[in-house]
Amino acid sequence: MGQNLIFTNDVTAAIERLTATGDHNLTVWIADVNTARFAPADARLITIPDGDDNKTLATVTRVWDEMEHMGVTRHSLVINLGGGMVCDLGGFAAATFKRGVRFINVPTTLLGAVDAAVGGKTGFNYNGLKNEIGAFAPASDVIISTRYFDTLPIEEMKSGFAEVLKHAMLSDRSEFLRLLDHDFNAPIDHDDLLERLRRSVQVKVDIVARDPNEQGERKALNLGHTVGHAFESLAMQCGTPVPHGYAVAWGLVTEAVLSHLLLKFPSDDVHLLGNFVRDNYRDFPFTCDDYDELLALMRHDKKSRDGEITCTLLAAIGDYRIDQTAPPDDVTAALDILRDHLGM
Repeated sequence: MGQNLIFTNDVTAAIERLTATGDHNLTVWIADVNTARFAPADARLITIPDGDDNKTLATVTRVWDEMEHMGVTRHSLVINLGGGMVCDLGGFAAATFKRGVRFINVPTTLLGAVDAAVGGKTGFNYNGLKNEIGAFAPASDVIISTRYFDTLPIEEMKSGFAEVLKHAMLSDRSEFLRLLDHDFNAPIDHDDLLERLRRSVQVKVDIVARDPNEQGERKALNLGHTVGHAFESLAMQCGTPVPHGYAVAWGLVTEAVLSHLLLKFPSDDVHLLGNFVRDNYRDFPFTCDDYDELLALMRHDKKSRDGEITCTLLAAIGDYRIDQTAPPDDVTAALDILRDHLGM
């Protein structure tokens, strides 16, 4: 399950080194309509629509069709160039075509760099549910760079930052507090951000190395996601998709409240986190009328079991507890607190 991680802002040189080695007979790039411009002019390119609403079986089938037409074999190489959607879907398409084609992830978003590109999860959405179909299939190499981030809208940077914040909550309170001082309007310090990415990604890499197929500890990386995925799925059902990281940010606050209710997670840290999310992430306009649907979506989450809502919660920053059952009354109480704190 190991991956070769390369942290560099000279992406071209890194790709040239990786593609100059090995016995692959053909290199194919997968990008979306926005990231295709970063591919070499002479690349054999498969371009897919952007946006999470296109992370579907229909798009996977389209990629398979083009791979077949191009003559991709098990000895070919696929390079996924894009955000989390491209890394997830392109990785799944490569991992399942001809029973497995080697692929490299080159994430072009902060979210892709700290989440989808690393850890070996691939997949797509199905029947309105996030990542319902997928497989564990790691990229052979991941090139992590900040060179693409200058072109990202601030909303994309905030989306990825939620995952960086999650990793700090799982590991290091001093880093958590430092992140809460982040100014999204300041120019990007590429050297500082690349080092921050190295630290954040290492948290995930260490956990995945101990539990590559999510039989136990890897569930810690689900912090904020049982509730966050429910927010995402509800938004998709309503025809108003929200960025993954925004849903995770709201989920982190909700699950921090649950952690306080169930594990005595410090209320001061709940408030610090809640204030940061309130000040930097727009509201998700759900009401108490949506609670039954949100609870149903949480019960359907892949980490939940036996009809119960199962979360990763925190007793303190860095002290995570997997497989925690969250009673519905406590979940609705946490949702009430989230709405009150965000002023909804």
